[in-house]
Amino acid sequence: MNAVLILGCGDVGRRVARACQAAGAPVTGLVRSPQSAVQLRDLGIEALEADLDRPLPPLPSAGTELYYFAPPPTSGDRDPRMAAVLAALERDGLPRRIVYISTSAVYGDCGGAWIDEDAPLRPDTRRGLRRLDAERQLKAWSERTGIPVVILRVPGIYGPGRLPLERLRKGLPLLREDQCPYTNRIHADDLAAICLAAMVRGVSGTAYNVSDGHPSNMVDYFNRIADRAGLPRPPTLDREEAEQQLTPGMLGYMQESKRLRNERMLNELGISLQYPDLEAGLDSCFIDS
Repeated sequence: MNAVLILGCGDVGRRVARACQAAGAPVTGLVRSPQSAVQLRDLGIEALEADLDRPLPPLPSAGTELYYFAPPPTSGDRDPRMAAVLAALERDGLPRRIVYISTSAVYGDCGGAWIDEDAPLRPDTRRGLRRLDAERQLKAWSERTGIPVVILRVPGIYGPGRLPLERLRKGLPLLREDQCPYTNRIHADDLAAICLAAMVRGVSGTAYNVSDGHPSNMVDYFNRIADRAGLPRPPTLDREEAEQQLTPGMLGYMQESKRLRNERMLNELGISLQYPDLEAGLDSCFIDS
């Protein structure tokens, strides 16, 4: 088995790592904090502590299957972390192949239309601009080095431990449902399986929309979680009130409406979703409740 290197080995990275370990592959996960490193070692995963905003230590990258899950910085329109990692890979040894988690925010607001991967890339937020910059850097590097790269454009991720229960307990408001944009989602376990499939079957230079194919809106999402958890449904605001009371991050999500087509993911990657809709996925989140 090829060795595996996971840059940004958080929740999804650990899911991928466990699957790779089960298949007999040695796995190294790069994390930023000592606490995260302890979590990896407790799972039997080799941990490498590094800050992508500082000079990088030697990476065990040569010949690996590399999963790049680390986010860009939280400000600016560019992703200097991607540039630093790509330079380090040339210094320390080229991987065999890279799978990169990007975001559906690279499409910007599509007015609620169904879109595939050929839709124009017109991000409306700095978050989307940073991811688009990372995609472009990675593709240019792939063309220059010949290392295959697969890009996954991922929307909201949910799953056990990834639900907005604390927000619901605080009673924080949302935009009114009739004014809410379409949102898309994927279960964390399905995302991990898609990452593994992309490493094996993804076409180099190709981007794949990642979604369960059943978009709804954020109010519906929160209401269904609240009902399942036995919590009050969140209050709602009209847009003028929301612009004054919601956080900039939440407002950013409220400004983009799109419905992701996932046929390329299903067909080219050979994916059969374990959780094809929210109802099935929420069952897994409350299995012990």
